[in-house]
Amino acid sequence: MASATSSPAGNTDHHFAASFQQLATKLQGTLHVDDTWRRLYATDASAYQQMPLAVAIPETKEDIRLLIEFAGEQQVGLIPRTAGTSLAGQVVGGGIVVDVSRHFTRILKIDAEQRTVWVEPGVIRNELNHALKPHGLLFGPETSTQTRAMIGGMVGNNSCGSNSIKYGSTRDHLLEIEGFLADGSPVTFGKLTAEEFDAKCNGPDTLETRIYQQARDLLSDEANRAEITKEFPKPSIPRRNTGYAIDLLMDADVFDPSSDKPFNFCKLIAGSEGTLFFATRIKLNCLPLPPPVSGLLCAHFETVDQSLRATQIAVQHDCYACELIDHFILECTERSREHRANRFFVQGKPGAIIVVDIRGNTEAEVQAVCDQIVAEMQAAGLGYAYPVLFGEDTERIWDLRKAGLGLLGNIPGDAKPAPVVEDTCVDVADLPEYIAEFNRRLNERFGLQCVHYAHAGSGEIHLRPVINLKTPEGNRQFREVAQTIAELVKQYRGSLSGEHGDGRLRGEFLKQMIGEHNYGLVCQIKEVWDPKRIFNPNKIVDTPPMNSSLRYTPGQKPREVKTLFDFSENSGMLGAAEMCNGSGDCRKTEITGGTMCPSYMATRDEMHTTRARANMLRQVISESDQANPFDHEGLKEVLDLCLSCKGCKKECPSSVDMAKLKAETQQHYYDKHGMPGRSKLIADFTSKQKLAAKVPWLWNFMFGTPFLRKLLNRFTGFHPDRTIPLLPKQTLATWYAAHKPHVNAGKVGKVLFFNDEFTNYHDPHIGIAAIELLEKLGYEVIVPEHGESGRTWLSKGLLREAKDRIDHNLTVLQKSMTEDIRMIGVEPSTILTFRDETLDLSEPALRPFAQEIAPRCLMFEEFIQQEVQAGRIKAESFTEEPATVHLHGHCFQKALAGQSASIAALGLPRNYQVKTIPSGCCGMAGSFGYEAEHYQVSMRIGELVLFPRVRNLSSETLIAAPGTSCRHQIHDGTSRKAYHPAEILLKAYRNGSQ
Repeated sequence: MASATSSPAGNTDHHFAASFQQLATKLQGTLHVDDTWRRLYATDASAYQQMPLAVAIPETKEDIRLLIEFAGEQQVGLIPRTAGTSLAGQVVGGGIVVDVSRHFTRILKIDAEQRTVWVEPGVIRNELNHALKPHGLLFGPETSTQTRAMIGGMVGNNSCGSNSIKYGSTRDHLLEIEGFLADGSPVTFGKLTAEEFDAKCNGPDTLETRIYQQARDLLSDEANRAEITKEFPKPSIPRRNTGYAIDLLMDADVFDPSSDKPFNFCKLIAGSEGTLFFATRIKLNCLPLPPPVSGLLCAHFETVDQSLRATQIAVQHDCYACELIDHFILECTERSREHRANRFFVQGKPGAIIVVDIRGNTEAEVQAVCDQIVAEMQAAGLGYAYPVLFGEDTERIWDLRKAGLGLLGNIPGDAKPAPVVEDTCVDVADLPEYIAEFNRRLNERFGLQCVHYAHAGSGEIHLRPVINLKTPEGNRQFREVAQTIAELVKQYRGSLSGEHGDGRLRGEFLKQMIGEHNYGLVCQIKEVWDPKRIFNPNKIVDTPPMNSSLRYTPGQKPREVKTLFDFSENSGMLGAAEMCNGSGDCRKTEITGGTMCPSYMATRDEMHTTRARANMLRQVISESDQANPFDHEGLKEVLDLCLSCKGCKKECPSSVDMAKLKAETQQHYYDKHGMPGRSKLIADFTSKQKLAAKVPWLWNFMFGTPFLRKLLNRFTGFHPDRTIPLLPKQTLATWYAAHKPHVNAGKVGKVLFFNDEFTNYHDPHIGIAAIELLEKLGYEVIVPEHGESGRTWLSKGLLREAKDRIDHNLTVLQKSMTEDIRMIGVEPSTILTFRDETLDLSEPALRPFAQEIAPRCLMFEEFIQQEVQAGRIKAESFTEEPATVHLHGHCFQKALAGQSASIAALGLPRNYQVKTIPSGCCGMAGSFGYEAEHYQVSMRIGELVLFPRVRNLSSETLIAAPGTSCRHQIHDGTSRKAYHPAEILLKAYRNGSQ
């Protein structure tokens, strides 16, 4: 049995405190009523924010039944939630948020012969397709959030996506669904014959029977049918989520004898946003895999209007997708580390690009279709460039397109593209005129511009006007723009929502969109299905004003916080946190791949996402009335499992740098509470190791003896099972001072070597390998005057001390880093400090120099790659013996430099085959994996991908890991030795070369 977590009632209404405590004891899962958890679930990916009463994490179907029973008794709402990526506020509300993404994640049964699959609602769309692929099948609808979107949420919103032109929406593939009605009774909905439908209508007096009876009475009434036909969106618009889909339900054969469509309440459930029913099992139709070859025609246009007219040509050619990307999105990609490289196909300065997906069995077959489309576009005078891309390049383009929503959050400042009318859909034939009128009204009435992207081939363009919702004027515009565009959509008989749903954003306009009579029918359906209004109340029907309960209070003065880091690029620290728009890209899994966010991958708890941390930080800064808003235990708890891996800096489409935000927060928390002893011990690593290096035998005796090590670990707050690196007989500085350079040194050039604290004291053999190899290759290697990197201080949030060390290094390096000389480091976390924190933390007077040298501060492998490209290092210098190398990249490297240089350097010997381990973060993250309270999470992260992959490698396979923490984690988790690339290349060097 579970109990209510932490503080039993937090700030929840005292009226419910005792009831919640009693409910918690009945649940197998958990019920969170404390302020922290409620804050984390107060938002989704929309503009809305409302504190729920509680957050439930059910483990069993019985838990869900109990929650429904409780909600009915207490008259509180239940808000079903999966990944929380809703854009219309569907999972924001004042009731109990029920998160099924943690435990309802099983793929229950795949029937390859019947092409069906049963899943639980928390199954991720892409992970479902990963399981279906060996059977030659896929689930078609493909949202841009497919890496974290879950089937339950896709059903609730009737999601579709880029390929809806081919595969339709989730509704089209929903066969059966099981779950609970509002009275807690279990029910299964599926297709029914006329006889079975009659039997349902004439069953015992239960809620299920009354539901069927109501459908019969409402949808067989000719007056109702005529009004539905007249007022609902055009049938030629396949993407429509306007109210409940009674227009589709009435097409069933039980109402129309000429129809061949069986009655199935799944048509109504899909798109009902959890307001009618709580799903626990879902049966889906699957499709054969598409033809193997995909080619993307990326047609470039001067204007959006031209691209829309070209779309009407493209859709005549059986394309699988036809997606628009406008210049706003393309400009956002220039600010994104992750997507800057994905602009490789862009030619000139297009006003818009449409991406047309053509499939076939061969590239020649695909190219022929693309050529025909291009010829027709050119004949119509549309477009100026038409590249066609195949293979891995297509994935990069789709990554860029799917990041559109998140990238929009990357626009600095308070005025951002607002999710207000981004989901309108019209007949594709009406699209050019509709968009032209849309933009005209927006400009003439409000003086606003709009971002355009997404599903042009289906008649839906995501349109986001740039509005500052923090101002009263912006709040008013938000409402007036919505009203204006609702009138326009109705004029074209379109759908105000094509895929994102009504929620609390568009529900206010539902009566206007479908007529008062039909709105009354929708309300009647809600009344019979959910008489106590417990299922996701105030969504679709009875919605409050759409410009209420927003994240930002109009007119509220932004909180100014004095910081050590420079956050001016984001208009302050609050602005940096507000860059997170809730798109949920941080809810990645080990199957999805990537680095962000390792603690979420291990725990699957929303609390441990970058989104949760940014949301909590945003709320605390903006709402706190304390002089030091960071003196907040809930914020400290939410940030605790952030490994500061910097995966978010690259992989978050809004480039939220949580490592930087966490370090700043820690410093201010310490200002109030003092510095923990262990943090000071870890941060002051260098001085401790300097002392230990004088008596390495004593250090090695203490930490090389298991009993003593465990005792010392416990004393310092480290986990007893974590090994501690032993010390070598001499430091790198000692070796360098005594060593005699190789005869080749200086023949080719000169470089500086950054002798960081980890290499100097723990890994001098790696520094020696790098220096010896560089000298053999003809480079004079100079170790300049410098101090420690500041990395250990940064990692514990001790920014003042880190700044002192950074400023010292910049000052002394001005003597040696002259002209174009480059400085090389072998430890990614330290050398890359010069390209990251140094630029935002150093003294302003030193920043021009910091910016000047940043591009010249290189990882060892980056230098090797540059010199190979310049022709000064050649493969002939290395062995031709074959070897296989598996590379695990360091997190900072992946975020700030990429792995390509390591791959290129390790592949320099002609017969070395280099493969990357798709492992994300190793889980060590500096001191994180040592700390007793973090050790288990650290090892769980390693077990996701890295440890199993390493264990399965043959003993002859070389394991490469540039990071010292990564090598240590691999050792502790697998007992395998990992090597730095410098070691591998030195061994591969052929003596006598050069």
